[in-house]
Amino acid sequence: MTPPATHHPSDAKTPAAPLRVGLAGAGPWARAMHARMLAAGPETELTAVWARRPEAARETAAPHGAAVAGSFEELLDRCEAVAFAVPPAVQAPLAVRAAAAGRALLLEKPLAGDLAGARAVAEAVAEHGVISQLVLSKRYHPRTRAFLERAAGTRVEGVRSCYLSGSLLGGEFAHGWRLDQGALYDLGPHLLDLLDAAAGPIVSVRAVGDSRRWAELSCAHEGGAVSQASLSGAVRLPAGLTRIELYGPGDPVVYDTAELDHEECWPVLRREFAAAVRTGTPHPLDAARGLRLQELIERAAAALRAG
Repeated sequence: MTPPATHHPSDAKTPAAPLRVGLAGAGPWARAMHARMLAAGPETELTAVWARRPEAARETAAPHGAAVAGSFEELLDRCEAVAFAVPPAVQAPLAVRAAAAGRALLLEKPLAGDLAGARAVAEAVAEHGVISQLVLSKRYHPRTRAFLERAAGTRVEGVRSCYLSGSLLGGEFAHGWRLDQGALYDLGPHLLDLLDAAAGPIVSVRAVGDSRRWAELSCAHEGGAVSQASLSGAVRLPAGLTRIELYGPGDPVVYDTAELDHEECWPVLRREFAAAVRTGTPHPLDAARGLRLQELIERAAAALRAG
């Protein structure tokens, strides 16, 4: 099994100068997380917001004293880095443009609407030598990192896992690409990332079910481990549930997000992004990682279509 990367750019001292970040997008997630996190500092400063709807950009920028950019080009002029809170199919071409302009990228999952778009982002990041980082929120929580450290020292034979929520049943996030593509694209990147890191690189994926209702994935990993993953955004739960159980000759290793407070993730994410950009140190959760996850998602999607 390949141990997960444990070095993060924040291991180095972050310079005092705040990183000037522009935000592309002004939807519910942009308001609830991105804008609030970036404006909180001290490692970052929210300088401007751009969105296709100017009134939404104003509503997102105003509470934080940020400017409203009249175009994406103006947003690039106002920042050193761009955070994206837009649909995947929109994120990919904008991220390519931002990378070509030399801006660092804080990217949402999935990286793009399809594999070609994800590949274009990863190639642009490599070509222009910019820092990129994924907002895989759970990866920034101390409990997640402790789980992956335990997993690295564990012989894993089999894994049971799930990511279940009612996010597609209604509310601010039950629209657009999430409803169209379902839990595989919305929740899948989180769970596949953790399985790939905890049980060894995934080498094959089989899938049955319906991404809009319930999908079951079976993954084979390097080293021989086999994992099962249940995904659904259409079940009535008080809160989302992510659970991973690693089994082998030793005691089980269990990860459960039932009491995980995501507010603990944002300061770590912000600090590591600023440190990565200021020091030029690539983050383990970069665009190349996003491309890897997109490849796994597309394999599973193809299996669902065929099945």
